[in-house]
Amino acid sequence: MNLWSGRVGGELAPEVWDFLHADDAELLPYDLQATLLHAQRLHAAGILDDAEFADVTERLASIEEVDEADEDVHSSIERQLGDVGRKIHAGRSRNDQVAAAFRLYVGDACAEADVALVRFAHAVLDRAAEEATTAMPGYTHLQRAQPVTLGHHLLAWVEMLERDRVRFAFAAGQAAPSPLGSGALAGSTLPIPAPPNQLRNSIDAVADRDFALDYLYAAAVLFTHLSRIGEEIVLWTTSEFGFARLPEHAATGSSLMPQKLNPDVAELARGKAGTAIGRLTGLLATVKSLALAYDRDLQEDKPPVFAARKDVGGAFGALTVLVDGLAFDRERMAAASADPLLRATDAAEALVAGGMPFRDAHEQIAGQVRAGTFEAPPAGNRLGDVTKAVAAAKERWS
Repeated sequence: MNLWSGRVGGELAPEVWDFLHADDAELLPYDLQATLLHAQRLHAAGILDDAEFADVTERLASIEEVDEADEDVHSSIERQLGDVGRKIHAGRSRNDQVAAAFRLYVGDACAEADVALVRFAHAVLDRAAEEATTAMPGYTHLQRAQPVTLGHHLLAWVEMLERDRVRFAFAAGQAAPSPLGSGALAGSTLPIPAPPNQLRNSIDAVADRDFALDYLYAAAVLFTHLSRIGEEIVLWTTSEFGFARLPEHAATGSSLMPQKLNPDVAELARGKAGTAIGRLTGLLATVKSLALAYDRDLQEDKPPVFAARKDVGGAFGALTVLVDGLAFDRERMAAASADPLLRATDAAEALVAGGMPFRDAHEQIAGQVRAGTFEAPPAGNRLGDVTKAVAAAKERWS
């Protein structure tokens, strides 16, 4: 079924139909929800009588799938509504219909991401609590720099995730306003009550896809963070580092080498960052220079969001299992962090505490390192109480 056949005579060429057909079945529950809201408005305006509204409500609750013979999810719903479906489109267009359904979809995707973020953050925080005092070297330039604890390092992951949570919450807020009532671009002459939280401008309402860009931006930044976490897991589980061992229920082997245990979950999470960035830049390119109001180009807005939602959920599920199962080698990390040179900065700061200018202290300790005469001072606590920091983080994520 198509909704514009009154204007176009005959059938579209099969090649044209295949090209125009929208793969948007994922919007079904959201379009059903938006259609019910529209039906309530039509009923309030007297366009649907009580019996028709009851019929629409019952039929919407029974629709479970999209027929591939229909052009898109919208036409499929209207066809499945039967005779009353011929009245349901009064005062709306597919332009505001799809914008309404898509906004509901993005809001749900953001809520789903938040649940997954919380679960993963708690998995990391549990490990940070266990390893609050576990010594390990901290790195800059991937060179050993100063001693830290594994708990402190894992809390850095959580800080990134907290910012991701804020970004998804922002995207959800951007998706919340309703475009219903905007019609194709200029509203309707029918006396249909405005929906709550209606967007101010009807042209912008049907043209705006910033909320989708905000979601894809949040997903892209999230995956850049997951790529950093994944990279560290890859490094830590190598023989060269040996800081952790992979759980066998979250790793794979080699088709050729019997001894291999590969960190595929961490690697794929790292690899998906490029795809997530590509989805964002792709939709940015689609909306760039797009004339207001609606253009069919915007049919391309949904596939990247659909795919991003799947990847966000999948990555968090697998990484949570992986982090839960990592076995940290505390002795190996302690030995790596025991290198006296990692306390060279502490030695320079001890001289500063005694009154020496920092640059002089830096040069003096650097000279000792070059000459091989450096002796490390006693270890001090630079990081504060990591256990308290973990507890505070858990409170924020509760």
